[in-house]
Formats: sequence, structure tokens, C-alpha cells
Amino acid sequence: MLHDYTTVTPESVRAVVEDAIRRGEDVLSGIAGRPPAWDATMAPLDEVAALVVIAYGRGPFMARVHPDREVRDAAQEAEERLTKWQSDLAFRRGLYEAVEAFAATAEAQALEGEHARLLEFTRRDFRRAGHELSEEQRAEVQRLRTRLVELGVAFARNIDEYEDGLELTRDELAGLPDDYVARLSPGKDEGTFRVSLDYPDYLPFMDNAERRDLREALAFKFNNRAVESNRSLLAETIDIRRRLAAIFGLPSWAHYAMEEKMARRPEAVEEFYDALIPPLRERAAAELADLRSALGHDDLRLWDYRHLHTRIRRERFGVDPDEVAAYFPLGSVLDGMFELTGEVFGLTYHRVDEPRAWHPDVAAYEIRDADDGRLLATFYADLHPREGKFGHAAAFDLVPGRATPGGYQTPATAIAANFTKPTADGPSLLKHDEVVTLFHEFGHVLHNSLGHTRFTRFTGFNTEWDFVEAPSQIMEHWCWTAEVLQRFARHHHTGDPIPEALVAKLVEARNLHVALFNLRQASFGLLDMAFHGAGDIADLDAITRETSAITGFPYHEGTFYPASFGHLFGYDAGYYGYLWAKVFGDDMFSRFEAEGVTNPKVGKEYRRTVLERGGSVDAADLVSDFLGREPNQQAFLRHLGIEA
Repeated sequence: MLHDYTTVTPESVRAVVEDAIRRGEDVLSGIAGRPPAWDATMAPLDEVAALVVIAYGRGPFMARVHPDREVRDAAQEAEERLTKWQSDLAFRRGLYEAVEAFAATAEAQALEGEHARLLEFTRRDFRRAGHELSEEQRAEVQRLRTRLVELGVAFARNIDEYEDGLELTRDELAGLPDDYVARLSPGKDEGTFRVSLDYPDYLPFMDNAERRDLREALAFKFNNRAVESNRSLLAETIDIRRRLAAIFGLPSWAHYAMEEKMARRPEAVEEFYDALIPPLRERAAAELADLRSALGHDDLRLWDYRHLHTRIRRERFGVDPDEVAAYFPLGSVLDGMFELTGEVFGLTYHRVDEPRAWHPDVAAYEIRDADDGRLLATFYADLHPREGKFGHAAAFDLVPGRATPGGYQTPATAIAANFTKPTADGPSLLKHDEVVTLFHEFGHVLHNSLGHTRFTRFTGFNTEWDFVEAPSQIMEHWCWTAEVLQRFARHHHTGDPIPEALVAKLVEARNLHVALFNLRQASFGLLDMAFHGAGDIADLDAITRETSAITGFPYHEGTFYPASFGHLFGYDAGYYGYLWAKVFGDDMFSRFEAEGVTNPKVGKEYRRTVLERGGSVDAADLVSDFLGREPNQQAFLRHLGIEA
């Protein structure tokens, strides 16, 4: 039974969190004083972890998506309350002592598989909370971690609620098609249109607007989102993380955070970038020259990049983003994505007639096994922008998959994105890069939906954070495969399939300016690592400027994009994972390339070997088990156009 989100109120959001905390305390109270055993010690901790996820999905998640501001405000408060309570559990001395007592038993020492892994990870959590430190140090760790929760909640909310943009006349919107203008909100002055900082407004404007000065003005606003409120929060966050690392005797927050990741140590990330960046910069030199030639002079700026890239794709390859979008109405893309993944992974999808979701735009779907019809998972699709909604694209865990005494608890996930809404005159049309985004995020949905582990800790995409993007990287490859695109890409007026020649041009243009794109990704990762590196991190502006230089573009003076870089919370000392995980995603997809890109045999083996095991096995072992060999970078470098 799906949760009824139509009845959500500020009071219900608060109540669901308070109820989860009360129930959690009842469960935990039974641990103390009982003889140490799995059922008495470890099983209750997993039950509490599940309570927290479900409470988040019914309460705090509303801060990201609910249309009512009062509900979002209550959900933000509830998120802070729930996250603090959960964070504080690791500091309870009685729980630590109970787990340690159990670890010393013969039962614990005989554990295998997920059971042994859960015990190992739980003990690690308590160690990372400072239980091997003095009581005074432990109290300071708890105080600082509690403050980090407050900062993270506030930082995200400031981004979600931020509103700004430009109000322009139709003449100032030269280069933008009429259907784009028709979707814009009216400006305050008669005859003007408001171009917001939401992606459906911002990206097409940067792609097509002829007025260079207006592209610069909008980019300035975009790169200063929430700067007044978030700059100080970010500075405090980085300082707290540095202080926490020092308490544990570590050189940096990166050393602390990366213990739980595949890379394990900052030096491995440095080595990764040191090997990758030089060949990218060599190729980028020619790409920058290409852009300057198209611009007509040498004063190339970042706000020129998307515009020139779009023009060159159109002129050189015959790829007009608007022409391509005509073949990608959202409904057809969803149907095609379901058909493809259903065939490859052995699934069927069924739309829920009455989803009782938080907004009328939201649809819900069941995922079932194609062979036996059993329900595997449910997911929500919230795909269009609205005021106060999460501004990017992401997947959110609402109910964890796990074994319970009453049977397997099927997971629920939500995908939130910001694709153009349909109008009375036509459907929502996706640019090809939006198709890639949709497939990417659906990769997270499938990862979370098809995981079939015993415990909440390891369910779905609860794996190493620098691997979590790999299953989504696999999904992106299908968006560049001609035989896949031609299965579902149909013109929204005529119904004609996308022409083979257009697909060929699209694929041919895939690596246009690929080095510049990946250098920009690398710059974000380098900034993240520099913010969380060794030493006293005092000048965030200097670090931002220095790491931005690797893009090859002059720094946009007067901006501070880290103030809206939400990945600095959650992906802290981990943003490198986008490129790092791509190594493994590309390598795993090489099996599909070798044995058939839609080969159900390979797909079902991937589902069984990688997706279903979630985080119950080290990610490196998941990859090598699927590939039948140790992973390597050959496919990754080949897709970047770099020789291995």
C-alpha cells in the first residue's frame, strides 16, 4: 500500500518524525541489559535504520518536492530533528558497549556474509563517532556533527528556495524559439518575460540567446545563487570538518570521509586526476581554439561555451537541439526506457491508477519481475519544475528494501527532475542531454529498486559513494546507441521514427568538446578535495579561482558558485566519484558492447551480480564478478577519445 501523500500537512510531517523517534527509542531500549546476541543487539539497529528511511520518505522528503511552503518549512525542521536523532545514536555509549559485547561472542565470530559485514560496519560507525577517544573529545565530536546536520539542511533549503532571473523583451530573447518564449512566465513590466534560473529556462537560454551580454548576466546570477545566505554556512562547514579530522588525528577531512569509499585515501584521487588531466588538457587546447574560431576573437568566456557548442553542433554536424527534441516527447521516452530496461533486465512496469502523490504532476509505477510477476518495487516520477522544488535531478530513497519477519519489504524510490512541462499545444519535449539525464537518474531508481539485500544498511544504492554513479553511467550509454534510440524516438507531430542519419550525426557529435566538459567535471572534484584537504583552508575564493583555471576559461569575476554546489553536502570529499565511477560504469558496459547492447542474458547477469547485491559486497568485487576480470580504464579512456 502506497503512502497517501495527498493528506500531508505541516502537522503530519512533524508527527511522522516524532512517531519514528518514539518507536525507535522503544526498539533501542530493549538492547540494554539483554544478553548479547544477534536478535537482541544487531537486528534492532537495522529495524531502527528502516524506521528512519520510511519516516524521511513521509516527512522530511517533502521539503524537496511539496508545493505548499508551510509543509516544506515543517519538513525542513523535521529533517533536522530526524537527522540529529539518527546521528546521535552513534554517540550512545550503551549501544557501543552492547555491540562490542556481542562482537566478542562466539556467535559474532562465526558470522558470514551480510551479517558479518553489518557488524563490521556498525563497529566502524561507533569508532568514527569517537568511542576510542576521551569522553571530552567524544562530546566535542558529537557537538560538531550535530552542527553539521543543521548546516546541511539550511544549505540545501537556501538553494531550493532561491529565486532570481532576468526580465526581458521578445527582442532581447533573440535566438530563442517561440515555443520557449511561450512557456516563460510574464515579467513585472508589460511585454516582458521572466527567464528564471531553473534549468528548463536557464539551459536553453545559454544555448541559444544571441545577446552575449545577457548570457553573461544570467550566468552571473546562476553562479551566485544563494551566495548571501550560503557562503558563511559553507565556510563554517569546512572549518568544522577540518576540526573533526584533527580530533581523530587525521591530516584532513578527506582522509576521514574517504575511509568509507572505494578510493580509501586522498592520494588515490590525486593519482587518478594526475593521470587523467594532462591528456584532457592536451585535447582541450584544440577544443578551445575551435570555440575561439567560432566566436571570432580570443576573449572566450564560460558564458560563450554552451552557445558556441550548440552552434557548432548545428552547423558542423547538422544537430539542432530543438530539431532533435521534436523526436523525444517525454511520454515516448518513458515508454521506450521502460521497454528497454524491461527487456534487458527482465522487468515489467505498471502505472498506478491512483498514486495519491504530493502533486498532480507526479506519477507512480510498480516494477515487477517479468518471469513470475512478483512486485519488486515502486517508484514515483516527479519530472517538472515548480516553485520551491528541488532544482536539479536526483533519486530519493523512501522505503528501504529489506527482509522482515512478514516477508520482503519492497522498496520505494522517487525521481525528482525539472523537465519542461507540456502545454495545451504540445507535449514536453526533451533535449537529448535531458534524455541522458532521465536515463541516468532512472539508473539510480533501478539500483535502489532491484537491490535485494537482507539489511537496510546495504539495500539498493547504499554502496560506496564513489561507486554509486556507476549503474547510472551504464544507463547513459543506451542514449548514444542508434539501435536503442530508433526504438522509441518518434516525432511528436508525425510519429515518424528519428532518421538514421540524424542519429548518426548525434552520435558523431557525442565527443564534441568532450575534454572541456570533463575538465569542468574535474574542476568540481578538485575544488571539493581542496576544500577538504590538509591544512588551514582559509580562502575559499582563492581555491575556487585556482581550481576553475583547469577548465581553460577565465574565472567569472564576482561569482562564487560553491554557494549553490549542493554536492558539497553528501558528496563532500567525494565529488571525484562522478568520473571515478564512470571508469567502472564504462568498463561494465563494455560487456554489453561485446555481447550485445540489449542482450537480456548480460542484463540479467548484471541485475543479479551487481544491482541485487546493493552494498552487501565491496563494489570492486561486484565489478570484477560481473566482468570476470579485474576492472580497468580502457573503455573509459576510449569513450573520452584518449588512447589507453
